[in-house]
Amino acid sequence: MSYPINRERLAKGFMRLCEIDSPSWQERRVADYLITVFTELGAESVIEDASAEKTGADCGNLVVRFPGTVAREPLFFACHMDTVEPGCGVEVLRTGDIFTSSGNTILGGDDKSGIAALIEMIQVLQESGMEHGPVEILLTTCEEVGLLGAKHLDHSLLQAKCGYALDSTGIDKVIVGAPAANRLKIEVHGIAAHAGLNPEQGVSAFCLAARAIADLRLGRLDEQSTANFGLIHGGVATNIVPDLITIEGEVRSHSAKKLDDYTKEIEATFRNVVRNWVAQVGGVKQPSVDISVQMEYPAMHLEADDPVVARVRQAGDLLEREIIFQVAGGGSDANVFNSYGLKTAIVATGMDKVHTTDECLDLRDLSSLTELLLAITQV
Repeated sequence: MSYPINRERLAKGFMRLCEIDSPSWQERRVADYLITVFTELGAESVIEDASAEKTGADCGNLVVRFPGTVAREPLFFACHMDTVEPGCGVEVLRTGDIFTSSGNTILGGDDKSGIAALIEMIQVLQESGMEHGPVEILLTTCEEVGLLGAKHLDHSLLQAKCGYALDSTGIDKVIVGAPAANRLKIEVHGIAAHAGLNPEQGVSAFCLAARAIADLRLGRLDEQSTANFGLIHGGVATNIVPDLITIEGEVRSHSAKKLDDYTKEIEATFRNVVRNWVAQVGGVKQPSVDISVQMEYPAMHLEADDPVVARVRQAGDLLEREIIFQVAGGGSDANVFNSYGLKTAIVATGMDKVHTTDECLDLRDLSSLTELLLAITQV
């Protein structure tokens, strides 16, 4: 089975999208462009929600609706409009079928490859006259900075109850599971003192934090879970015993119980280090620790017989292509959509080396993605 995809139109559309600046919180320009594109393509409605009031972005999420030609359940496709930095002033270089940036920025295939494929999908559906049910396109903001657009999405605007988020590396790959994550911010309070004149009067917050970190289990905790601390800052000068060190990290797990257990283990480790110091040394002034835990995103898990999984498998069969189903280690907008009761699988778009200036995309993969999206509308 093949579809009449206009590869050059698809290529030009992708390049045009990449060269519109849209770093997180600054998606207005690409949103306005997409509003124009989808309106000209005959969208039944283009709605911008009020999420900007909560995300701090300069625009809201977009929900675009195209009517079906036959009576079927509506289906949605989702992408995020923002990109990571350095993502301003992108110049796309095309060498044959390969797209890269000039080397000073990312390319922006994450996630504009998905958006370009959706635009081409709508154009092919309209030009070919293929039957299809109602299609909704959901475009979110601030995905790269904590899934903020999805978290503040007015999901009542969607009529579809299931769909696909186009946001992963590789091709012919579908993500059906992803972990939940907790974000931790830990403030270790010591006692400041002059490091040369009277260091014995101080308590180094740095040393307390280091002792706790040394006692932690980090990295791969088990087959379902990971933990990491990636940020640390504090202190004011080399000659002052630091009285505040702040570290930030995360715990991820596909198991809600393990996520809770490992998070509590980290909390207990820090509190025990501080408590033991107090018991051993004493003194009027005492160190302390403040710990905050925030749910970053919930877990997602789809079963093999969920309609959204069965549908993409059938689409692969229609194209005579094998679809690979995987469980991922990272979170995305799809985690949030699933928590709303919107069954969502993640479809790979062909993007490669994302979040780096070496990012690239093959037009053949982008065309292959578009074929898969069209096939999904047909089964």
